Amino acid sequence: MAEYTKIKSMAELLLELYSEEIPPRLQIEARNQLQQSIEKSFHEENITFKQILLYSSPTRLTLLVKGIPEILKINSKEIKGPKVGSTDEILYGFAKAKNVLIQDLFERETKKGKFYFIKTSSKNILIENLLIKLLPNALSSINWKKSMKWSDHNLMWGRPLRSIAAIFNNTRLFFKFDHLESTDHIFIEQGLDIKTKKIKNFKEYVSILKSNNIFLDQNQREKIILNKIESFSKLKNYKNTINHQLLEEVVNIVENPNILLIAFDKEYLKIPQEIIISTLEKHQKYFPTFDNKGKLTNNFFVIANKKDEKKFIREGNQRVVEARLADAKFFWDKDKSRNLIKQIANLKNIMFYEKLGTIYDKVQRLRKLAALLSDDLNMNKEKIQISASISKSDLCSDLVGEYPELQGVMGKYFALSQGFEEDVANSVSDHYLPTGLTSDVPKKPFSYAISIVDKIDTLVGFFIIDEKPSSSKDPYALRRAAVGLLRVIIENKLSFRLRDIIIYSIRLYQDQNVLIMNEKTEYEVLDFMKERMRNIFKLKKIKPDIIEASISSHVGDNFLDLYKKTILINKYINREIGVNAVNTYKRAANIIDKADKKITGRPDAVLFRKDEEKLLYEKINEIRKAFTMKESHKDYENLLIKLSDTKESTDNFFDNVVVNDENQDIKNNRLELLKMFCSTFDSFIDFSKLEGLKWQK
Repeated sequence: MAEYTKIKSMAELLLELYSEEIPPRLQIEARNQLQQSIEKSFHEENITFKQILLYSSPTRLTLLVKGIPEILKINSKEIKGPKVGSTDEILYGFAKAKNVLIQDLFERETKKGKFYFIKTSSKNILIENLLIKLLPNALSSINWKKSMKWSDHNLMWGRPLRSIAAIFNNTRLFFKFDHLESTDHIFIEQGLDIKTKKIKNFKEYVSILKSNNIFLDQNQREKIILNKIESFSKLKNYKNTINHQLLEEVVNIVENPNILLIAFDKEYLKIPQEIIISTLEKHQKYFPTFDNKGKLTNNFFVIANKKDEKKFIREGNQRVVEARLADAKFFWDKDKSRNLIKQIANLKNIMFYEKLGTIYDKVQRLRKLAALLSDDLNMNKEKIQISASISKSDLCSDLVGEYPELQGVMGKYFALSQGFEEDVANSVSDHYLPTGLTSDVPKKPFSYAISIVDKIDTLVGFFIIDEKPSSSKDPYALRRAAVGLLRVIIENKLSFRLRDIIIYSIRLYQDQNVLIMNEKTEYEVLDFMKERMRNIFKLKKIKPDIIEASISSHVGDNFLDLYKKTILINKYINREIGVNAVNTYKRAANIIDKADKKITGRPDAVLFRKDEEKLLYEKINEIRKAFTMKESHKDYENLLIKLSDTKESTDNFFDNVVVNDENQDIKNNRLELLKMFCSTFDSFIDFSKLEGLKWQK
């Protein structure tokens, strides 16, 4: 690589990409990708800079780079060529590649012999020339999730790209990008009026935009919105609650945020508040308001893109919201009277998945799975079957058809209005939980029971038809289902026969004549769940070696136990208990690893010659007895302490017993004892995978 000297005169690069309105998510992704691409390109070309900033509005994607040198000076340097004595053909090839004459080559002695060298001349490179090359490449690198191609042009962009303005060091930077040529003009569009303005630098650019009520900086727009909402909320004594996901979206659909507080008819507050909130947030991108007790009010915030001097925006948005709420109220009044039990038959018309049958089929499986689970969880079998039966009935309603994001929630309200017990009604909404790694899990028995069987049924179904997630794709969100299932089990401290329920689930699919395409479903579902435990442990900031030691050694279907053991090891790993346990294990394991013979871990007590052997053997058996207790009665913290307490016995053993005894039978028996010792430890987790430790008091 050439050596560079940066010449101090600093310049500014401004790039504006003016297009049709680009959706918020595409804007955010484009900002991030363009910043990364420019940083990478500048690094590769050895261009220094002080700061790179990206801005966007619905129609503008703007790049500002501060503190760029105008010129790069490439210092002269010597380049080693062929060895002296090489053929003329090789010499001429080297000279041609380096763009020098043969007579420019000179010889020099090195440690590896004599070689030809050349000395390059120092030269200056205009940064402008580098920018002309790298900017089109950077723009081409943006990977739009959704893009458009228009007219007879080949350019694919988030939305039709209309103009590129590029200014470097107060002067137009000329380059071509597909059919467009960069200019030093920007477009200002207000209604049907379109005008152009010439710009020289970023300060002038921002000033022109601001004078036309365009706020380029998305962070500034967000601050304006938050300050106005906070001001209104204080005035009206509202609780200052903001949906930040919605805020991010709204910030990127306006250039000139103006906040309007609008009211709808209080009569609509009689319908479930989730319908109103969904109408405002999901469908209209408006912000609902809540009083200081957290109760929904009939006022909402609209973020308009201009001032509403004639009240047209206010009146128009009020009409739209009330029309939607009127429809929702009509659906609510109609749907809540439809008997949920009678709606079950209508689920035959809703497909769960082509190869797995209808939602009706799924509900029949859930009823039977829930009945089996109720035995383990000591729950009322009749009630849990009712919960399973009506868990999907709201999918037949017009309200859920209009508001699919409220499935389950509306079912809960329908159930309550029809006199179902509260815990049964809650299970209809809560069984969809959790929806992510950190979202709430159902905490009530009927809710978590239906959540468990619903997720098991889904996992088993897709594994049966061999449509499992790949390393890059998970179209049916099976990873999320598995993590959700594990979180429900762990956070509710549940122990039940998970394997039996999986086996029963497979049988239920067979009874419904689903074609079994994967005979290993039982084992693969459990392995899949075991691997998902990594996600849960990473979220808990468990050390990678502990995660590996725990998961690699886990067998069976009790993931609550796996969780408990892993958390305990992580808690004690750098304390005396953990250090003693690990170091004691490794001392024994190192001896076994060096042994040539195959060791099974079955010593013969008759061959013990020393008291220390007998005491260690008794200590191991005492611990092994604790491991054989019923899982529900196991105290893993006490077990770990017992493992740690073996330090005294093993220290006495190693101080007073020679493992490599002259008598081969005694030697082998002592190796068997140590193997038994290590195997006992490995019943907890695989201690061999734990890294070196430091004891922190």
